[in-house]
Amino acid sequence: MSDTAASLRRKISGAGDLQSVVRTMKAMAASSIGQYENAVRALDDYDRTVQLGLVAGFRQREPLGVTPRAEPKETGAIGAVVFGSDQGLVGQFNEVMAEFVVNTLGNLPGQKTVWAVGERIQSRLADTDLRLKAPFVLPNAIGAITSLVGEILIEVETQREQGAIAQVYLFHNRPQSGAIYTTVSQRLLPLDAAWRRDLATLRWPTGNWPEVMNEGEQTLLAFVREYLFVSLFRACAESLASENASRLAAMQRAEKNIDELLEDLNRTFHRLRQSSIDEELFDVISGFEALSGP
Repeated sequence: MSDTAASLRRKISGAGDLQSVVRTMKAMAASSIGQYENAVRALDDYDRTVQLGLVAGFRQREPLGVTPRAEPKETGAIGAVVFGSDQGLVGQFNEVMAEFVVNTLGNLPGQKTVWAVGERIQSRLADTDLRLKAPFVLPNAIGAITSLVGEILIEVETQREQGAIAQVYLFHNRPQSGAIYTTVSQRLLPLDAAWRRDLATLRWPTGNWPEVMNEGEQTLLAFVREYLFVSLFRACAESLASENASRLAAMQRAEKNIDELLEDLNRTFHRLRQSSIDEELFDVISGFEALSGP
């Protein structure tokens, strides 16, 4: 046999150490999924409240029963915020997202500028023809998402004020039952007539419409800011949940492969050890027969 008992012991020991690392990463990914999914669920009520506030604000600005007039199709430079991962061991998480971004933006007219959130997705997008800005640092905890969202909003608003971009698209992975995740995109800005028509389909929970008192314009702008914040926060939390789900699946596959490898190595080791014992026994029997012969 090509492997010796000593080399097999080293391989078994190395595979055991790797198995411990995989199990640790698997446990960390499983625990992280829960906190990000809880954050997404916690946003649901607040998101609905913000949208109802927008419905009330727009309703007060526009006469009842009058739909917003059709606006010309939005054109101009596009800015895209793409959520990926900072770390590896996530399967095809970043590759699938990069391909989805390239295909989606390729069907849209105008110049494209991309902000990547995560080093790994930044490196994947660097191999494309898209113009990349400096990436954002992906948060590693729920508490850090708020500051990231603030940074993104400031950067996007600065670019819009300078006329560098006219539209903003959002790309991220979303957890999905029956699959680990699915790639989704959303046009975040501008908030045009089509967006307001979709918003108007929300049903008010009571029979009495509210009235926005005094500073109605400022109240509406505050709701718009909260809508943008919630959209970005949700995208980041869903992306992080998807990332950890993908990592968990990758670690489960790795754990299965390591178990199979350890089983094969242990089987080979025991077979080699038994063969060595048999050879020693044969030597002892041959020597005994030689000494006891005529």
